[in-house]
Amino acid sequence: MVDNNLLPKLSQNLLEILNDEEYYDITIEVGSDPYVKVFRAHMVILNYRSPYLRRILLTNKKKNDGTLTNIKLPNILPEIFQIVLRYIYGGKISLEEYDMLDIVKVLVAANELSLQELIPYLESFLIEEKENWVEQNFDLIYQISLENDSFSELQKYCNNLIAKESNKIFNSPNFSSISEKLLITLIQNVSLQTDEIQIWEYVIRWGLAQNPELPSDPTSFSNDDFNILKNTLQQCIPFIRFHNLSSKEFLKRVEPYKKILPKELYNDLLDLDNDNEKSIPHIIKEDKKNIDSKIITLQHTELISKWIDRLETTDKLTTSYEFKLLYQESRDGDDNFYNFREICKDQLRTVIVIKTKGGNEILGGYNPIEWKFDSKFGVTGDSFIFSFINNSIENYILSRVKYEKNAIYTGKHHLAPSFNDDLYLYRDYSGELRISCEIFSYEKLIKEFDINSCIVEEFEVFQIV
Repeated sequence: MVDNNLLPKLSQNLLEILNDEEYYDITIEVGSDPYVKVFRAHMVILNYRSPYLRRILLTNKKKNDGTLTNIKLPNILPEIFQIVLRYIYGGKISLEEYDMLDIVKVLVAANELSLQELIPYLESFLIEEKENWVEQNFDLIYQISLENDSFSELQKYCNNLIAKESNKIFNSPNFSSISEKLLITLIQNVSLQTDEIQIWEYVIRWGLAQNPELPSDPTSFSNDDFNILKNTLQQCIPFIRFHNLSSKEFLKRVEPYKKILPKELYNDLLDLDNDNEKSIPHIIKEDKKNIDSKIITLQHTELISKWIDRLETTDKLTTSYEFKLLYQESRDGDDNFYNFREICKDQLRTVIVIKTKGGNEILGGYNPIEWKFDSKFGVTGDSFIFSFINNSIENYILSRVKYEKNAIYTGKHHLAPSFNDDLYLYRDYSGELRISCEIFSYEKLIKEFDINSCIVEEFEVFQIV
């Protein structure tokens, strides 16, 4: 028979040991100057309760001269460590006693100290008991969830909220204070149920909130005011799907802010009237067709389409290509690219797009010929590779093939997409998907080597039809 009623007494006794000032054998300096506090503790308890502290203690051999062992934890606030230390000794924590921000700090501290059983407990408390607070402070929770894979439940919760209930974030009282990165994630997410005109208005509202000195009415803007707002929103605007707007929506809601749009984008949205200096609205697509992608927008596809047709970026698009999604790594991927080979073998006119993890860039390439996987180079003079810096259609590198005989490589054992060694994907020894970029068969280097931004978060293959 197991009687859990006996455990509270054990917990109480262990907490009494923590408060005992006679038998401790270790001191812990917590915090950083000027706010440092010293705690007394017992090595045997820390050793068995925290794998992180156990590793530190192993590297600090016990001294025989009677000097106490001392360790330092500069990344944790003293008041947070006090809460955690009581949990380490007593095995319990009364969350209702603490401020919500303190609980979040306890979660981060628990992760640093490798208190793995405490992390899911705190995650569940936040998600199930304090959902409204989490939604109101979503930017903080989202950032924390991304910082460590240990917070898997928070990551899942955040991703679901972005995908299915993004309006809760847009309408949160703290929306204006969310980070630019989160805003881009929200407006880029293809599963958003929010109308595009609402997304545009949310973005404008966020931009104005970052610059409270600006007038709320764009008719009162000076040229400097427009430049300020344009600089604030320059990373966000490429992800607005303007082609999903009606002409009426465009004229009423977007036209007043036309000076913050890139000239190339604005010209694409308008047909120039040769008889007048004034531009008139282009017939914006009413079918609200989106590209099925987690990486690129319709604006990216239009620029890639111009490159396929060898047009200048300022030229008007003459052919409207459909980007048909064939392969998506998060959906179809496997350890050895077998699914990529099965799905893409013998397919013509494909575009590869790649999103790097932790980086803010898109890379890719166009292959007009078949993927053969026959250990031979594919020959073509029409392929090219590219990168969008900061995901912006204005900040890109386009590199066309110069050695046609070595344009594409489709080896039997190299099953991933490969534009020779100028752009190729591979898995490292740990199974992590990575990219590499060099200069061999193409005109320009599209990405400088950076070991921290070569991990692939997602890649997709589209057929151009």
